[in-house]
Amino acid sequence: MRDKIMERWSTYEPYYVVLSDKKIADIVITHHARTRWSSRVESRKTGFEDICEFLWSKLKQGQIQPYYRNEQDVFLIDDDLVMVVEFAVLENETDIAGNSLYKMIVVTFLGRMSETIELRDLKSYYSWLRHSRRMTLIKNSRKRK
Repeated sequence: MRDKIMERWSTYEPYYVVLSDKKIADIVITHHARTRWSSRVESRKTGFEDICEFLWSKLKQGQIQPYYRNEQDVFLIDDDLVMVVEFAVLENETDIAGNSLYKMIVVTFLGRMSETIELRDLKSYYSWLRHSRRMTLIKNSRKRK
């Protein structure tokens, strides 16, 4: 969903917002991200347009930051909400200098750190998830034998 505010006559350059080192000109919300938004973030405004409006406003205000310094796909919104994104180059879209523009594909919303304390350290959270899933698989494989 493109930013609707910038659709006007005599605009020669596509509108974009810089996030990390990428120039974001479009936002795509996956179905999984929308369901996670409704279950973990907000239950009233759950439409794709509502989520995009929220993300555009946070991008414009500079309130989306990388979770870790070297992390390229996990971001914090207002130092609380954790989201996972991917970036894809927009075909046939460049800025005035000829640099590529990107679309930000929101994969999922992990939740708010203020509500889920485990999100404060994602590396240990992911290792705990892998361990718990592995143990579940081991238990299930024992039952089948």
